[in-house]
Amino acid sequence: MELEEIDLNLLVVFRQLLAEKRVSKVAENLGLTQPAVSNALARLRKLLGDDLFTRTPQGMAPTPYAEQLAASLTPALELIRGALNQRGGFDPATARRGFTVGMSDIGEIWFLPRLVEALVRTAPNVSISTVRNASVNLKDEMEAAKVDLAIGLLPQLKAGFFQRRLLHTRYVCLMRQGHPLDKGHVTLQEFRDAEHVVVVAQGTGHGQVDEVMQRAGVQRRVRLTVPHFTAVGHIVQTTELLATVPEPLAQRIAGPFGLSWVASPVEVPGVPINLFWHARVHKDPANVWLRNLVLELFGG
Repeated sequence: MELEEIDLNLLVVFRQLLAEKRVSKVAENLGLTQPAVSNALARLRKLLGDDLFTRTPQGMAPTPYAEQLAASLTPALELIRGALNQRGGFDPATARRGFTVGMSDIGEIWFLPRLVEALVRTAPNVSISTVRNASVNLKDEMEAAKVDLAIGLLPQLKAGFFQRRLLHTRYVCLMRQGHPLDKGHVTLQEFRDAEHVVVVAQGTGHGQVDEVMQRAGVQRRVRLTVPHFTAVGHIVQTTELLATVPEPLAQRIAGPFGLSWVASPVEVPGVPINLFWHARVHKDPANVWLRNLVLELFGG
């Protein structure tokens, strides 16, 4: 088949169906009617001699041939897009657009205040939305350009992704000011005897804390278990509980909540926090600007 035999707009519909899996959503994204999208799919099926997608309860599922086609077609369309937009630029002072960034609840506490402050100064019409890294299929969302950047310990983002180190965190022992152990250091026995609030942060790298404690033979007296870090400041502020948390979180919430922290008596390996982006936006001026801003504010 030669290029002149096919309408390239059909390939745009094809790629949108791969990402969205629903005709209605593709129609909304492309400003078309649902019959127009269905007609485009019918034309493409006839040209290629394959069903391309089949209906399932989860949406339109690609056939094996469609998946094979997508592997070559997606980078080809990105090259065309890049060629058409290579002279484009991004002026943060005048641009009106939103970005979506994947991060954990700790990331929101640590990164967002300074990032928003910088946006107010340099990009008054740029907005940020966040999604939790563990609540979405981050790899697929970034490949589909629904998430612009991601921040965290994200080993699932490998082939097709770029990354840069932002910081390397250590774990500390957090408590309220005036706690009996608020004396500059905590011994291992004091740590064992105290009661703890434990955060089970699914889908993040922070699960290693419990593994390290177990390997070291340290049994904590767990009074409370919570699924995220957001409530830790409120809990520790009014109880005798200790919390083992990444130091950036302790630094951010210690002042507002009247807390203190000391080095953990159990040595827990630090966590590398990286900035990730997909290859498809590697040269996109807007993405380049945003990640450079993040690296300028938080890069080590």
